[in-house]
Amino acid sequence: MNGMLEVNASQIEGPRFSFFDAIGQHLAVLVKGVLPPEKCQLWSHSVTNAREDWTPNFGGVQFTFGRAWYTHLEEDRSDLYFARAASSDALVEATLPGMQQSMRDFGARLLRFAVMPRASWCGPGVHIFPSGGLVAKSGGEVHFDTEGLENEHLGERRPAFTIVAMLQKPASGGELRVWDRLFDGELFPKPASSLAMAEVHYQVGSIAVIDSYRMHQIAPFAGEIDRISITMHVVLEADGWHAWF
Repeated sequence: MNGMLEVNASQIEGPRFSFFDAIGQHLAVLVKGVLPPEKCQLWSHSVTNAREDWTPNFGGVQFTFGRAWYTHLEEDRSDLYFARAASSDALVEATLPGMQQSMRDFGARLLRFAVMPRASWCGPGVHIFPSGGLVAKSGGEVHFDTEGLENEHLGERRPAFTIVAMLQKPASGGELRVWDRLFDGELFPKPASSLAMAEVHYQVGSIAVIDSYRMHQIAPFAGEIDRISITMHVVLEADGWHAWF
């Protein structure tokens, strides 16, 4: 398995590029130049200014703008996630007009098939990891993105991907670490030094894509700038790819 593959946004629809070949041979794919820097700056400022509408998670270790399934699941708030999915999407759309659809459109370009909202689930949302916080100091939890996959998905090993757009980089660090290890049922994995690992060095406006079954972690970061990114998960269903946060 190779490390990270970098491609330009203009390449992903070209006849010589196959995302499925690329992700089958690399730990991660980084698509550069997807979102204009001025849009990233506008959206990151809008999120920062909407702080009173952030959802705190794990005692304020991290925040989301829009509701994320894994945080609600792990904090035993699953009912609240679905009860407020519509209002969550309305808030995101009012503050970041067109963001959710632009992420689904990017997914459709990359996957070359329709990407649609997952019924009753929240659409793409924003993660905020505060500067000086626990994740900044110690890094995020090592994990797989399988929380949103149902038993049928897991049993059939349905293709699923995590798609992350960087809106605001920390001053240093904060890369995405991705290991050559796939989900085998373990909920709390630990990386081994013998495993191959790649670090995804984001630029503002770039989008990283990994297999949702692949082990990964946010690296520690330094400075006074929050790490702000958009996340969308997708899984393949009979009628296309379904997306959620």
